Amino acid sequence: MTEIAITGASGRVGRQSVEAFDEENLTLFSHSETEDLDAEPLEIANRDEFVGALEGRDIDVLIHLAANPDPRAEWDEVREPNVDGVYNAFEAAAQNDLERIVFASSNHAVNMGNVVSPIRPESTVGKPDIVRPDDEMNPDTYYGVTKVFGEAMGHYYANRHGLDVVNLRIGWLLSEDELEEEIADRDAAGERYARAMWLSPDDCQRVIRAAATTTLESTPLTAHGISDNAERFLSLSETMLELGYRPKDNSSDALDGA
Repeated sequence: MTEIAITGASGRVGRQSVEAFDEENLTLFSHSETEDLDAEPLEIANRDEFVGALEGRDIDVLIHLAANPDPRAEWDEVREPNVDGVYNAFEAAAQNDLERIVFASSNHAVNMGNVVSPIRPESTVGKPDIVRPDDEMNPDTYYGVTKVFGEAMGHYYANRHGLDVVNLRIGWLLSEDELEEEIADRDAAGERYARAMWLSPDDCQRVIRAAATTTLESTPLTAHGISDNAERFLSLSETMLELGYRPKDNSSDALDGA
């Protein structure tokens, strides 16, 4: 039976990740205490604490979700959790002989070419360019820069330490009701972004499970994690081919009732 650890388990993606597994043994970590989740406290910026948290547990896979998730955050707000914390995650995985780490990257690592302006990271131009996992990195924010760093760290630990690494560029996780609310409050550029980047809760569970359990043909692997949106510009072909991901939802269907 696969033993899986999840950091950031109390967050939005973290809670869907917990729901994604039914037979695996889970060890959950969270920065904040929650009454409805059996998670251990973990300060990811503390390297010794992170290494010690995984020690002696026979964990196979670490799904590292813990981070400052604000795409508009300033550098000093993302540096510790999104840079130091990411190094600590990979180092803890290597020191404790884990087999795989799934790093929660982001569309913001590659989105500068398609935003309306650099100060509007959650916007999309009228005719966005298709982005594939092996295209040049193009972060749109300091947050995006930290995700580029995390993907580079994944390459280093895969090639230097032999870890299986999946850099999963996660889209915008929203329920259908939340998606409709976001669309109602946005202009055309914001609506294009929401329609393109939507990740439904069910598809989030599917792609997280695939990233954690699918046998990899090569490592590191970079993959996009969004729903099967008609208006997407992040390519899903590689995720479907290499991880066996089969998204079921589509933002156009959810919004237009098709």
